[in-house]
Amino acid sequence: MNPHRPRPARRHLQALDDFAQENIYSLYGVSVSKTQDPLAAEDLGPEPHFQLDRGVRLQKLSPLGGQNRVGFRLCNSSGGDCIHRAYSSGVTAAREWYRFHYVNILALLPPAHEDHHRSLGSRFIFSCLYDGQDCQARHFQTSHHPTYGSCYTFDGIWATQCPGITHGISLVLRTEQQDHLPLLSTEAGIKIMIHKRDHTPFLEHRGFSVRPGTETTIGIREDEVHWLGSPYGQCTDSTEGVDVPLLYNASYTMQACLVSCFQQLMVQTCSCGYYFYPLPAGAEYCSYVRHPAWGHCFYRLYRDLGTHRLPCASRCPRPCRESSFRLSAGTSRWPSSKSADWILSVLGKPGHRSPSPRSNLAKVNILYQELNYRTVDETPIYSVPRLLSAMGSLWSLWFGSSVLSVLEVLELLLDATALTFLLCCRRLHAARGQPRAATRAPTPSQRPASCPVAGGTSDVQGPG
Repeated sequence: MNPHRPRPARRHLQALDDFAQENIYSLYGVSVSKTQDPLAAEDLGPEPHFQLDRGVRLQKLSPLGGQNRVGFRLCNSSGGDCIHRAYSSGVTAAREWYRFHYVNILALLPPAHEDHHRSLGSRFIFSCLYDGQDCQARHFQTSHHPTYGSCYTFDGIWATQCPGITHGISLVLRTEQQDHLPLLSTEAGIKIMIHKRDHTPFLEHRGFSVRPGTETTIGIREDEVHWLGSPYGQCTDSTEGVDVPLLYNASYTMQACLVSCFQQLMVQTCSCGYYFYPLPAGAEYCSYVRHPAWGHCFYRLYRDLGTHRLPCASRCPRPCRESSFRLSAGTSRWPSSKSADWILSVLGKPGHRSPSPRSNLAKVNILYQELNYRTVDETPIYSVPRLLSAMGSLWSLWFGSSVLSVLEVLELLLDATALTFLLCCRRLHAARGQPRAATRAPTPSQRPASCPVAGGTSDVQGPG
């Protein structure tokens, strides 16, 4: 954990250190020990144009619950809406305030400035053994983390055949704080994270620290979890079903998806990206030189992410197959008081720098405790056969009958309905087939007067 000072920004960082000392002295009356950079006065070539925003200062904010809080204030472009970053711990407040100014400086540097940390590998890694063989520089992938400094990912081509410490990786590392930024990193040690080969490491979320002056042995056991997809849950087998383009050149993980989603929302909302995360195509990093109100926009968005107001959680499902590592660690003092002299002398052999004190060295052993791994499968609580069985048991318990009894009752009802229908049809057919009833002849009084009666004579007389 050694965030270094990029050469093109040394003067700006020195000005930030002086500004930080001024703020801390005004709050606590304590002078921070100056870390004068010997290269700050040298001609280091062209530097990016940067003007420190002295309006963003450490200050005591209004008490909350009777407790004084320290922090800083960020406002939007009009100054009408401000957000306060308040902390009960002055150390945390100073670190967050310093980091805010720090990323504004780094955002103006060209991407090529991150390549110089490759030369620090020989100063950081004293020795490396994997399965009894010496490691080479090609077995490490280097990267830069704004807070932790130079990072080295062991990407060996060998595969271990046996468990145990002799078949793992053994490292002797230097933890010397060179070009140290005391307000950015308050730890002295090594940050380690165990992850799969094709996954992006997120040290700030899952890394653990190793203390200098110790030998730490870390045993690994691997678990693989298989999650159920639809309709039991939401998971994905690849990035095809995810509408968030990953900004990392690695396999899909939920954390990488969340970071990519947040960075894209950051670019859409604030017109720039946060320096800690990769950039989408065509975007640029945030700095108050180019985007004066980006801090207000970022912390608003970050607060919404923490309260689940952003759609990132629903857009980033977990992988259907997920690996996790169970770690067990043991530490001992290293080197011992009896062997410290000769070990430090050997480590300071020609080709290396002068030997470092024990407080600047650490030895780390990482090994597999066993080569087999445990698989955890998620299964539905109720399958269809089990659901039918449970329904039958409950029916028998509460109604005193079985499924066969229910089927017999249903059959009886069906037969009764069919017989009733047939009987109704028969009666209707019989009613339609009967002859019509004979009609009676009309009485003489009902016949018309002009109609003669059959078989009789008429009494009607003609005119006289």
